[in-house]
Amino acid sequence: MIDKLKTANSEPADPQTSSHIPVRALYTPADLKGGDTETSIGYPGEFPYTRGVQATMYRGRLWTMRQYAGMGDAEESNKRYKYLLAHGNTGLSVAFDLPTQIGLDSDNSLATGEVGKVGVAVDSIEDMQRLFEGIDLAKISTSMTINATCSILLALYVAVARRQGADIRRLSGTVQNDVLKEYIARGTYIYPIREAMRIITDMFAWTNEHVPEWNTISISGYHMREAGSTAVQEVAFTLGNGIAYVQAAINTGLDVDHFAPRISFFFNAHNNFLEEVAKFRAARRMWAGIMREHFKAKNPRSWMLRFHSQTAGSTLTAQQPENNIVRTAIQALAAVLGGTQSLHTNGYDEALALPTEQAARIALRTQQIVAYESGVPQTVDPLAGSYYIEALTTEIERGAADYLQKIEAFGGMLKAIERGYVQQEIQNAAYEFQQQVDREEAVVVGVNRFSVEEEKPIPIQSIDESLERKQIERLRALRARREARAWKDSLRQIEEAARSGANLMPHIMAAVDACATVGEISDTLRKVFGEYKEAVVV
Repeated sequence: MIDKLKTANSEPADPQTSSHIPVRALYTPADLKGGDTETSIGYPGEFPYTRGVQATMYRGRLWTMRQYAGMGDAEESNKRYKYLLAHGNTGLSVAFDLPTQIGLDSDNSLATGEVGKVGVAVDSIEDMQRLFEGIDLAKISTSMTINATCSILLALYVAVARRQGADIRRLSGTVQNDVLKEYIARGTYIYPIREAMRIITDMFAWTNEHVPEWNTISISGYHMREAGSTAVQEVAFTLGNGIAYVQAAINTGLDVDHFAPRISFFFNAHNNFLEEVAKFRAARRMWAGIMREHFKAKNPRSWMLRFHSQTAGSTLTAQQPENNIVRTAIQALAAVLGGTQSLHTNGYDEALALPTEQAARIALRTQQIVAYESGVPQTVDPLAGSYYIEALTTEIERGAADYLQKIEAFGGMLKAIERGYVQQEIQNAAYEFQQQVDREEAVVVGVNRFSVEEEKPIPIQSIDESLERKQIERLRALRARREARAWKDSLRQIEEAARSGANLMPHIMAAVDACATVGEISDTLRKVFGEYKEAVVV
């Protein structure tokens, strides 16, 4: 019987994963031969961490349940945070609007119509104080999805925590701070690549000394997957960026074991359920080897790939949006079975607008049902030893390693990005998948199959247009009453540090305390560093 199935499996009609890994009808112990499975699979909490970074995983503590949120102004977002915390959120995840992400104040002409639309508008320390009013930053873990202006937003957060009386050495949370993926897939960059890397390594050094419990970077494959990469590409390019950050920090003189334990990752939880589980396991194993063998890290915490995951926004459909609840549940379960440390589940209405309170609650309840009703957290890495899972984990690792060799041949990730190689690979994968959807080779339920003629409209979140005007008025009032000399001196010191090569973070901290705005600090750095001009990929 097995021989017959294996013969049939050689036919070209065999299905494939999203990374074009052929899937046979049956897997057997023979598929695990050719390697030391005892070493490659190992035990949870031990090198190479294939089975998880903690020995007890969710038996010891559940993953952190975050819901990515931010809209309009600080008061509106504060209400949503308190709503989520009241319904069982165990961590916060802040979404910033586009002007904040690219270093524009809300009254900049280029920000018109974008203030508070895809996240919260934060211009100054007063906005950050309003954002966390009534929330004790010493007791909550906060993730901030911010990149080009990350140093400024972290400074604002720390300054607010100080004003609350918190010991900043005990603050916990994460800043995304992964600017390389912005050049690859997302676009909210400001400065040229090498100057942006300098800001990141300045943050590594400063936080290691002043905010040692903070995760200084969340190296993100999520956005590359949203742009259309395969699972294998997501692993390869994310780890490629990780290698670039670690090497850049070492080049500045930082000890790898001083900063590497605070590096974290951010992955997409996509639709191909078992491939996603294998993807997370492969990424952990690869990073452990890279850190121990390539970078010679000695601290076991430096070898651990700890990651946040978010369900796949790109899979959400405007058609039959209730179907997205099922997609999100499957993706969330894949993340948990893959060993995530924290998780955000998308609202079912996010293909149409920012999530309503009801949609956000259902998304959070999805995590809670997995946590408290499914039984999945009761044992560590329950899919380990599955012939298919282990074979797929190895195949993903092989494919990602091939990509890393190609990137090394370019001279590293920075040069591969500057040459447009990574961007082109993702674009090709996205185009190929869309062709499969158009030909109905890839089924999207409710879109190219199982559609309905009429759909009942669902309530969607809308942002009050008057919030932009109110935000601008408050910003201008702040400028009118702040102490001018301290503000001007702080910006001058940032410029001098940028030119001299001194660490920027102490000067940015002083500037936010002097009520300098996100746009003003960003413009000061623009004056010295210039702006990045995107390479055209054809």
